[in-house]
This record gives sequence, structure tokens and C-alpha cells, in this order.
Amino acid sequence: MPQIVELLASPVHRFLGRPADGPAPAPPGELVDVVRIRAGLGIVGDRYFGQPAHRDASVTVIAQESLPPGIGLAEVRRNVLTTGIAVDELIGKVLVLDSGDGPVSLRVNRAARPCAWMDVTVGPGAWKALRTTGGIRCTPLNDGVLRIGPVDATVERAPAS
Repeated sequence: MPQIVELLASPVHRFLGRPADGPAPAPPGELVDVVRIRAGLGIVGDRYFGQPAHRDASVTVIAQESLPPGIGLAEVRRNVLTTGIAVDELIGKVLVLDSGDGPVSLRVNRAARPCAWMDVTVGPGAWKALRTTGGIRCTPLNDGVLRIGPVDATVERAPAS
């Protein structure tokens, strides 16, 4: 059964400057058990919430199967870590997740390409390894809540823009 393994809502950017300098410290509480999502705006409390430049990428999702053991959202800086969902295959579709509080629809716009920071935070070679499995960037189509745990996941056709 598909699951949401981790959720991240970070108010700050941690990957600033050069990767060789290392990431900024993580703020307390960025890994959470539940996130509130607002249509067209993103995750409440996240650094990309309501930012016009990130409206089509305000929620990011990555599959745990793409990552080495022990690596999670703190290292890759995505918002939702799932297992049992082939998220990288969903570009151009709508991913609907229901973790018990009703469906949250996410229009999958494009791949979340990794950056050079992945070689620092995940390990040498991760930047190249995650080029096709770095997750997806999405626009939330409705307000809702996501929680860690089992999730009903369905895929729909994207509505015409």
C-alpha cells in the first residue's frame, strides 16, 4: 500500500551559496507529521508558499525508492516523501493523495531536477543518479491536508489549462 513517509515544511532555504560550504542548519520543526495545503499557493509555512515564481512548483514529491537507505527530505529538500508511488512517471497528470482528511489534487508540472548540492547532502554521485528520479514539482489544485502514513493514491488526467 502506498504511504507518505515524511513531510517537510521549511520556512528557510538551506542550500545557499556553494555546495562545498555545506548547507545552513535546519530550523527546528521542519519535518512534520501533517501539512496544510492551499490551492495555487502550496504548503502553509513552507518557503515557497505563495511565491509567484514557484506557483507551478510549490509542492515537491519524491519517491523513497529513488533514494539511498537513510536519506530523506532533510537531505533532498522536497516536501513529500512517498513509497509505493512511481511519481517520476506522472508528469502531465494529476496525482490525488488522500491520507484520511480528503483528497488533495496535485497537478504534476515537471521534474524536480537535482542540483550539485545532492553530492554533498546525499553522497558523491547523487546529482547524476537523481537526474531522472529526483521527484516532481506540482501545483495544488485544492485546499487540503496530508499526513504521514497510509495514503490512497490515484492518477487523473490533467485538466485543460
